[in-house]
Amino acid sequence: MISIDRDDPARGDVHKLLSEHLADMFATSPAVSVHALDHSALSAPSMTFWTAREDGDLLGCGALKLLDVSSGSATQGEIKSMRTTASARKRGVATLMLRHILDDARTRNLERVYLETGTEDYFAPARRLYARHGFTECPPFADYVLDPHSVFMELDL
Repeated sequence: MISIDRDDPARGDVHKLLSEHLADMFATSPAVSVHALDHSALSAPSMTFWTAREDGDLLGCGALKLLDVSSGSATQGEIKSMRTTASARKRGVATLMLRHILDDARTRNLERVYLETGTEDYFAPARRLYARHGFTECPPFADYVLDPHSVFMELDL
């Protein structure tokens, strides 16, 4: 049975997965267009980080960043660092993680959730996943700027 729980991005197996994620992002997109976060950035107070595990084995991870925390009560969030291990791909782990993150966002009474992903073919499965769950393309949000290597998406909750 797959469980999703809060976790430490610096935990050994998670750190390795995040390092692989960053390496893939830099291998796929120009450096200026890579917005993936390392384990230390994912430990920030505005972040909630989860892992999916089965019998203790890491299957994937994802995070929710609160975007407007300076106002005292966040109404928007951003999905960050969605990643599935190679051995867990095609098992529905990304769908489970996305649903978990969206359920958490609804529990927090967020009004909207955003994400940024790439335009390259490498990112096509991610774009399809998000579209299947109701995300639509939108203009850049937060501190992002227009970038031919980025697709911005949003979901009203």
